[in-house]
Amino acid sequence: MSSLRMKEAALIYLDRSGGLQKFIDDCKYYNDSKQSYAVYRFNILINPSDVVELDAELGNHILHQPLKAAQVFQSVCFTAVKTLSLIGQLQTETQINIVLKLTHLPPLPSYSLDLCEFPLDYTSQRFFMMQGIVIAVTTVTKYTQGARFLCSDEACPLSKGFQYIRVHMPGATESATVRNDFLCNLCSSSLQEDRKFRVLGDKQIVEIITAKALHAFQGYSNNQPFRFQSLTIFLRDESVNKMNIGNEYKIIGIPACVKTSQTSVCMEANSITFCNPKVPSGPEISDNFRYLLTLTSSSYWKFAAILANIFASQIVPLGTYNLLKLCLLMSLVQTSNHNKELEDYLDILIITSDTLLVDRLLNFSINLVPRGIRHPVSTEIFPTLSRNKYGTGAVSIQAGSALLAKGGICFIGDLASHKKDKLEQLQSVVESRSITVHIPGKKYGDDIDQQMTFPVQCSFWTFVDMDSSSRRNMQKTNTLIGQMDYSLIPVNLVETFGLLINCNESSPCHSFLPTVQHTLKKAIEPEGLLHVASKQFTTNDFEKLLAFAKNLNVEFSLEAERMIHGYYLASRRIRTDSIYGSKLSASALKYLISLSEAHARLNLRKKVLKEDVLIAALLFETSLTLKYGATVFCVAPNAVFPFELYNEEYLEQRDIYLTQCQQELQQFIATYGPGTAIFTSDE
Repeated sequence: MSSLRMKEAALIYLDRSGGLQKFIDDCKYYNDSKQSYAVYRFNILINPSDVVELDAELGNHILHQPLKAAQVFQSVCFTAVKTLSLIGQLQTETQINIVLKLTHLPPLPSYSLDLCEFPLDYTSQRFFMMQGIVIAVTTVTKYTQGARFLCSDEACPLSKGFQYIRVHMPGATESATVRNDFLCNLCSSSLQEDRKFRVLGDKQIVEIITAKALHAFQGYSNNQPFRFQSLTIFLRDESVNKMNIGNEYKIIGIPACVKTSQTSVCMEANSITFCNPKVPSGPEISDNFRYLLTLTSSSYWKFAAILANIFASQIVPLGTYNLLKLCLLMSLVQTSNHNKELEDYLDILIITSDTLLVDRLLNFSINLVPRGIRHPVSTEIFPTLSRNKYGTGAVSIQAGSALLAKGGICFIGDLASHKKDKLEQLQSVVESRSITVHIPGKKYGDDIDQQMTFPVQCSFWTFVDMDSSSRRNMQKTNTLIGQMDYSLIPVNLVETFGLLINCNESSPCHSFLPTVQHTLKKAIEPEGLLHVASKQFTTNDFEKLLAFAKNLNVEFSLEAERMIHGYYLASRRIRTDSIYGSKLSASALKYLISLSEAHARLNLRKKVLKEDVLIAALLFETSLTLKYGATVFCVAPNAVFPFELYNEEYLEQRDIYLTQCQQELQQFIATYGPGTAIFTSDE
């Protein structure tokens, strides 16, 4: 009676949810097809909440005994096929393969699977939900959905018909569905497969890790050991190619233990949902930052300048590396949490002799965004190929640091630690923002070669040590005014980076004393806060500020748009010669736009103003001067921070200086930017 009641409830649910009509439409497709099938596969969408309200026992079966629940729906669907004559070729109930697709699971701890916890429950054969980031995918291969077997003894009644049907079950290997040692239950003769009835489907294998595991790729350490492992997800049929490397997903599926060359836990995916990170809805910034914003509201430049001055005071003394810190903050606010193409890249190449402090500063910064990845030297930046460990014949494509940093920052360390071929690959990727993986067919047991292209949606940070002995012995003497000697770095690679920054804090123009004092105090008291600013504006405060700022939707004002195009055209004009053409690439305009947006976001503005364009132009012109030497629009190396920011008076002097720079920029555009219209406020 219980089984009958559940079948009745299943029929009512199918009728109410529209599932019955969809089932009838699917049957029509099979009936019209001329192909012979051993099994007929049907997907049924299940809302567990609705089923539980309708019939608690059926709902309990779906959640905790899904294989038995599928048999209930199988019986109902078989009765419907026979009653309504939907598929003429169908003979037995076992030929119907029902796949229950769940919309969600109850938001309770017992239904979640956490890869950081041990042991994993893979024996209960029920649905769990887990969340993770894709770190590897395989090419798509075939698997057997179902097969028909016949008794080899022609005298046996079971040598005909559809009595022996093998159907793929969650967690089962291919050999569990098709092999040659099955015996007839009636006469014990061997069973033989009728191959013309075999039904094939698509299969893909992906590996995921929990988001918590990204700490291992961030140079993160709080002296607390943690454990993580990747989990293998099997995607089948309509789920194939639904998961992309670098994205985070919620997956509902049934865990299983697969025994191949090694025993491992996997999950058979049932439904997949892309995870959209929560966007801050209200003012998530701290009270201290809000108060600071109010105090500096009369200036377009003070707030961002103070942020740069106090940023990372745990790593470097206040007032040092301000230019670099401003650029890092601007790059961080251009990261993205959304499932959209990240086009606002701000790649940074740093020329420095203070590699240790710069390395610490960059490592500190990448921990402030969810996808800040420090590339381990022992691994690859870009995707690599390997054989799939499950012996499916598929090729596994491992993500690499760049794809793992999707929407964030990939810090690749010292350029000198990478070989020439890797630097050439980096240059190609930074230019095209994509990477193509070539899969040789012969090497991986396929007849044809394949290739897969992945978008690279992150900003790259790197540095070069210009004080190393090899570089000191190869200094060029014929550099132009303002031009930096970077002869050991491939020229094309330098040109692809939007920002080239010369960090010369240890030059004769700067005092070593603050840095030495800071380093000694930090060594004596590692957890101590050396500055008042560190207490007022904590790392967590900066993290919230960046999360809020990067989600601001900014738009350009008309005069900002005119200024940025005017500067681009003027700069392109004066850096063009008849032999080599223009030194400014088409991507230069994108970098200028991105820099302007970043400065506006950092100041928590939703509109890009001409004052933001000025900072963008000064930073970009400084980079161009380091690359190619100075031009008519001559910008000082310290133009963005001409004075050390001791107090309010120095901030006022900086504002006056930047206002003068803005007038010079407008004059430069009016002189060398034909066809542009730059208007002053009075006009």
